[in-house]
Amino acid sequence: MDELIDIITRDGKPTNRTALKSVIHKKGHYHNTAHIWFYTKDQEILLAQRAASKSICPLLWDVSVAGHIDAGETIKAGAIREVKEEIGLVIHESDLYKIGVFECFQSYDNGIIDNEFHHTFISGLKVNIDKLAPQKSEVENLKLVSFEEFEDKLKHSEINNHFVVINRDYYLTVLDAIKNISLHP
Repeated sequence: MDELIDIITRDGKPTNRTALKSVIHKKGHYHNTAHIWFYTKDQEILLAQRAASKSICPLLWDVSVAGHIDAGETIKAGAIREVKEEIGLVIHESDLYKIGVFECFQSYDNGIIDNEFHHTFISGLKVNIDKLAPQKSEVENLKLVSFEEFEDKLKHSEINNHFVVINRDYYLTVLDAIKNISLHP
């Protein structure tokens, strides 16, 4: 889907301009996304396998839910919408705990220029994974991994073709935040 997205400045400020997602990625305009990482009380993290049809990093495992913020939409409203669209789960603003905004400025061989600010949230997963409904155009599969397995897969991410390799430091930051909140609520 080629949705309309707000263009922001390099400092994350509004420009009062919008563009289609395809144009944003072609011209490298700065824009906002929401990342939502779910974890369980059993110290597991929900990972989503990127759909085979994705133009960037198909079939690699990544954040539980991620998506672009639509024009005029708040970050939290976008996060809630993306969770419903991508995994069929209804959550509320009070379920989201923001851990930061992470810059992801990356160009790809296919011509996509990603200049994104990932507004990153963590949230407890309160339903069984079999109750989730992956959106096939975005999510190939879902799985829960223990904190230890997450770390182990990251250690070998350059060779195991599991995670998006360039996101290693980001993943470690997220894992630390999840550990801090889940082990010390």
